[in-house]
Amino acid sequence: MPARGDHDARRRDVSEAVWRVLADRGFGGLTLRAVAAAMGASTGLLTHYFPNKKALVSYALDVADERTASRSLRGAETRGLASLRAALLDVLPLTPEAAVMNRVWVGSWDGSLADPELREREMRRYRGWRARLRVHVAAAVERGELPASSDVDDVTAAAAAFAHGLVVHALFDAERYPPERQTRMLDAWLDALAR
Repeated sequence: MPARGDHDARRRDVSEAVWRVLADRGFGGLTLRAVAAAMGASTGLLTHYFPNKKALVSYALDVADERTASRSLRGAETRGLASLRAALLDVLPLTPEAAVMNRVWVGSWDGSLADPELREREMRRYRGWRARLRVHVAAAVERGELPASSDVDDVTAAAAAFAHGLVVHALFDAERYPPERQTRMLDAWLDALAR
């Protein structure tokens, strides 16, 4: 039985290799062979961790979740629209690292739509994201930054949809959607929302 430290080190190696494969090839290129090659290991070693492709994809989503949760986030000095803006900026592909993160997530959608378990997992993840955004929207309404008649759930859903739409455009056409334009578009959308 390997020592716990060896197991933890191996798990970190596997996580890094999975991330490199996802960043370079997306979920379509995520195979035991590709991960093993990225590690400089045999596929036999990986079968101890992943008995099938679904287990590998599920683990890849775990890695993406960990990376998403551990990234540094913008802080806002005030609650409301400023904190909503910061939360949405955190999602956009404004840096090379954020672009990789978004390519991984967008790449996961196809498999998640096709598999009921993965779809449920992603539905929970996006519900959680909208719940976090909802706090900012509700604060903006309470502070009078958004009209009192605003439907907090609808505004939250629109904010999530706007951010995801901008992510997709920026991933497919990075030259036309550089970070400055993404930020400008987000600010214009928030200004229109406040009116």
